[in-house]
Amino acid sequence: MRGKRKMSRPLAHLLIVDDDPVTVDLLREVLSKEGYEVTTALSGEEAISQGTGNLFDIVITDVRMGEKDGMDVLRFFRRTSPETSVIVVTAFGSIDTAIEAIREGAFDYISKPFKLEEIRITVKRALDQRRLLRENKFYRQELVDKYQIKNVIGRGPQMFQVYKTIARVADSRSTILLYGERGTGKELIARSIHYNSQRSSAPFIVVDCASLVETLAESELFGHVRGAFTGAFSAKRGLFEEADGGTLLLDEVGNLSLSMQAKLLRFLQEYEIKRVGGMENVKVDVRVIAAANQPLEPLVKEGKFREDLFDRLNVVSIVLPPLRERKEDIPLLAAHFLQKFSEENRKNISYISPEALEILTQYSWPGNVRELEHTVERTVILSAHPIILPESLPREIVEEIKGTEIGPGEELLTLREMERRYVLKVLDKSGGNKKKASEILGIDRTTLYRLLDKK
Repeated sequence: MRGKRKMSRPLAHLLIVDDDPVTVDLLREVLSKEGYEVTTALSGEEAISQGTGNLFDIVITDVRMGEKDGMDVLRFFRRTSPETSVIVVTAFGSIDTAIEAIREGAFDYISKPFKLEEIRITVKRALDQRRLLRENKFYRQELVDKYQIKNVIGRGPQMFQVYKTIARVADSRSTILLYGERGTGKELIARSIHYNSQRSSAPFIVVDCASLVETLAESELFGHVRGAFTGAFSAKRGLFEEADGGTLLLDEVGNLSLSMQAKLLRFLQEYEIKRVGGMENVKVDVRVIAAANQPLEPLVKEGKFREDLFDRLNVVSIVLPPLRERKEDIPLLAAHFLQKFSEENRKNISYISPEALEILTQYSWPGNVRELEHTVERTVILSAHPIILPESLPREIVEEIKGTEIGPGEELLTLREMERRYVLKVLDKSGGNKKKASEILGIDRTTLYRLLDKK
């Protein structure tokens, strides 16, 4: 006995609209064989009726029909189902009709008599574009979720002030100047501003001003036309154009040369750029966020940074405190990084001992949050134990806090014995309650027994 054939899911749902039954039947037969689910309509009115109760991935419609023509069908689906791709097909093709259809939002325009292969290819391209748009939308939403203010770690009063400023300025067009030592999270805050604004679906582009080569900086930022200089074999859009509609972060803005500062000032005054070698000004809608490790006022006084540009950038300033001034946030950050790197490295490490956490909290962190992140990552990678103990931490950090030079008569213990003694200490504090001790340590009881049995 033959088994039932397994029904596969259709690749897409298509609607074919044409007042010629022969064309409708031909396209239905060809596209059904390609694996698509096909619905048909012999008039614009029937197509609109079908679209009222069904979701279609692609609509292929003739233009010249009865009272409701193909342009009416196109406008209906653009209004009621913007994600549906509409392909317009007609025997009465003209450039005017093609331009109108594209302006109204048609995916493509094909003239009769068409080749069936042309239909197949166009449908496939439309589906590929839909997939890319969905993936891009999902990716954008992931970024919006990731950089919500609530996900930026820090609960101290200084960071709370930063959050309030972000909430107030996110939807404005005003330029923002971020101050903070290296590693304090200036790019993270800039991204939070962008992804909490109405620009979140547009690009966020970072420019490292310190790495810009002076001779190429103008081309990199503003683009160039073909033949503008030796090696300019084709026109190129600059980063300001790439960020159109979105946000441009100028990191280490104090490193820009005076000539580039003048061009940046001109942009902030007019919101126009001129490509290298070009004659016309190009309007660009970009929100500029500048970042610096140190205050720019000393550079202004020394004549190394334009005062008028500083005034333009400094509409709103946000100062990010160094980690040593927000020690209350260190346990939160350490726990976050521990979970992150434990998952990434498939390690069962879920707890930082109070002694290790005290060391992390007291350390000065000259590299700020970035240094803490790298320290936790390194500790997780090198650790073979489920608990982060002081001995798990980098030696230089422990020595700075505890001065852990081993004295002449001091007992030397293995890391395994230190871990076992700490577990016994927690068990003692828990009154011998293994369940409670396991919860404190962040491990299951099987792991607890195994640690206690180690000699």
